[in-house]
Amino acid sequence: MAHTLQLPDLPSWHELQTLAEGMRGTSVSALFNREVQRAGDFTASAAGLTLDYSRQLLCRDSRAALLRLAEQAQLPRCARQLFSGVALNNTEARPALHTLLRARTAPAGLETEFSRVEDTRHRMRLWCERITSGELRGFSGQAIRDVVNIGIGGSDLGPRLVTAALPAWQGPIRCHYVANVDPADLQNTLQQVQPETTLFILCSKSFRTQETLANGEAAQHWLRTAGAGDEDWSRHFLAITSDLDAAAAFGIPADNCLPLWDWVGGRFSLWSAVGLSIAIAIGWDGFNALLAGAEAMDRHFLEADSAQNLPILMSLLEVWYCNFFQAANHVVLPYDQGLERLPDYLQQLTMESNGKRVSRDGETLGYDTAPVLWGAAGTMGQHSFYQLLHQGTRLCPADLILPLTTTTGEAAQHRLLVANGLAQSRALMIGRSQDEALASLQERGMEESAARQLAPHLVIPGSRPHSVITLDALTPHTLGALLALYEHRTFCSSQLWGVNAFDQWGVELGKDIGQSILRRLDHPEADKTLDPASERLIAEWFRAQAAARTTTG
Repeated sequence: MAHTLQLPDLPSWHELQTLAEGMRGTSVSALFNREVQRAGDFTASAAGLTLDYSRQLLCRDSRAALLRLAEQAQLPRCARQLFSGVALNNTEARPALHTLLRARTAPAGLETEFSRVEDTRHRMRLWCERITSGELRGFSGQAIRDVVNIGIGGSDLGPRLVTAALPAWQGPIRCHYVANVDPADLQNTLQQVQPETTLFILCSKSFRTQETLANGEAAQHWLRTAGAGDEDWSRHFLAITSDLDAAAAFGIPADNCLPLWDWVGGRFSLWSAVGLSIAIAIGWDGFNALLAGAEAMDRHFLEADSAQNLPILMSLLEVWYCNFFQAANHVVLPYDQGLERLPDYLQQLTMESNGKRVSRDGETLGYDTAPVLWGAAGTMGQHSFYQLLHQGTRLCPADLILPLTTTTGEAAQHRLLVANGLAQSRALMIGRSQDEALASLQERGMEESAARQLAPHLVIPGSRPHSVITLDALTPHTLGALLALYEHRTFCSSQLWGVNAFDQWGVELGKDIGQSILRRLDHPEADKTLDPASERLIAEWFRAQAAARTTTG
């Protein structure tokens, strides 16, 4: 197999290593002192979002070298390939055309695929209107009032995030989300709804996803117990799938199925029919605005110069810290309760996409790829893990996301949130010196000897690198732009690292082993061919089952 260039093969690699070493002893505050226009020069805007990366451990020379790295990796050309339908998912010989799902016109050469997208949008709108208008009725004749989306991974995380993020746009239908095969997940949701007025949307491209089918079958049993019959499934089930035969075997007719194509990866699918629950929750106009925001970011990604291109800049920062500062993690800090689930969504987007150890050509990589992504919303994180961010020993590059207004109507209280976000950003940057800590303690009335003993505990190094992403308000449009921004950042990083962002072979082995263990749990006397540790745990499971039967019997 022919060798393709890897990251250390690019001419700027060694230059960046030298520049990064020189930055280790530099403070961000010193950079501001040296670069008078830094606050404006290290800012870029697009699609209603502004990226301020002036608080990063990055000088003009290192930024210029990173931009040369982007040029050497041909990131603008890669972007054009993504949008034009090149089979960038080389291990599965597929394009990755999720951007087509929010396009308003057909790209050249993709007219057939775009026609299918338009047809599906039309069908989605009809279903959305049937449900939100009260036209669709359950087996007892009552109008549908609740929708339960059953999916996992990309069929759950995106729709769940968007629905939770936009409460001000919520309509009359309540949308719920079930993903875990743990029966408690479905049961907890069913306690909030009524069988006669509940519609289930089963999202599974193959219609073979174990967790989704198990929850779907449990939902059927729940409806039967309430009096529904097999003839009622068309009133209570929709499917998002590419396998109409499998859906029909489940009892869902073709008219109740919406397609999901092979060129849509699960973690990029909220813009597709997988987003039907979003459209039901926030209305068709809201869903269209979400698509429009993503499309605006798409155009920016394709057209903007790299020096002002938000996805490229964020990707370069990710590689800068991962590969030149050995940062093993990245933290996302959304200062909006609606974005509480954003870190969960981004975990799948980034780690399933770029958590790879071999190149697109199957060569073992000699450098790190995706960092671990984590985070939490707003001031809750301040009372949880910010201690580590400020005084811990690990480098944690961060994105702080801050809507500048609120849709709650509580502008005065929102001031507190904004003040907290800006204060944490400043504290991460400037820190607190030993002398400042000592002076602060003495101002509180502490004796000098005691203050000198305590002062080291109050020292905060500062220069904790982070970006601040601001938006005037969290709306469907700006949320669409934000999610597309992270999609394209993830793609750019995959191109720099030389990995395929659109496959996920690492999750397959556990599924295969799970089937063999399930057969073992069904047959206690079967040959014990697993490893001793697994066999011991299986024996414990059989013991617990026997004890439970004795207790309940």
